[in-house]
Amino acid sequence: MQENKTTAIQGIQGSFHHKVAQSYFGNDLVLLECKTFDATVKALLNGQADQAVMAIENSIAGSIIPNYALIDQNDLKIVGEYGLSIHHNLMGLIGQSLQEIREVHSHPMAILQCMEFFKSHPKIRLVEAEDTADEARRIAVNKLQGIAAIASKEAAELYQLSVLEHSIQTIQNNITRFVIVQKEGTPVSEAKINKAALKFTLDHQRGSLAAILNVMSDCQLNLTKIQSLPVIETPGKYAFFVDVTFDSFSHYDKARKLISIMASKIKILGEYAQHNP
Repeated sequence: MQENKTTAIQGIQGSFHHKVAQSYFGNDLVLLECKTFDATVKALLNGQADQAVMAIENSIAGSIIPNYALIDQNDLKIVGEYGLSIHHNLMGLIGQSLQEIREVHSHPMAILQCMEFFKSHPKIRLVEAEDTADEARRIAVNKLQGIAAIASKEAAELYQLSVLEHSIQTIQNNITRFVIVQKEGTPVSEAKINKAALKFTLDHQRGSLAAILNVMSDCQLNLTKIQSLPVIETPGKYAFFVDVTFDSFSHYDKARKLISIMASKIKILGEYAQHNP
């Protein structure tokens, strides 16, 4: 992959974003840790980072809508993706037991993905935080008794915490899809492109969306994702974010040209190689 490029992530070392960055770019990557996704995007825009890793969708919790909006509003380009199998582990100070835990701190998405586990432990108070790994680090640094974090196995190893319960996510086959974004976008060769992310806006007419979907089907595109978001400036009007995969770039190119005629607006968010976890 790329060398000597700075990669921005939301979170710190030991986070799932860090794990994806390592897997995608290799262990020699230059990492820029950011507290929020807004800060991650800002680092890209002001030149502090060359690329960023952003979670976009989870198989349990669904689409991460604010990140779609960040990519769109800041005209970022998706140049790749990575699907990571997520295993949430409950961890605390070495020597602590599950019965001693009063509070669990983690990112709200992680908490949401583990709700069934905590139904069996109603006395535990759940506290939302900005990052999974940062809560693990905070427990270790401050020697917090009675407090646990939900984070990755790597975070437990990195911050020398004890895993109290392994894989507490509600659905064991839990995949989060991450996208690799850049400010300008490094072009991917047509030979490697087999997936695209598009945004289009349609006139408020009966059958307009069905017509677009028929074009995709006729051009042999596989629709893997569709997400609607309201157009803020025009109440009652919606923009559609879609992901499509294809075997032939020429089929995709034909569909893209037809959609550009049929839609009132179209935007290519990214054209890249699909990743299968």
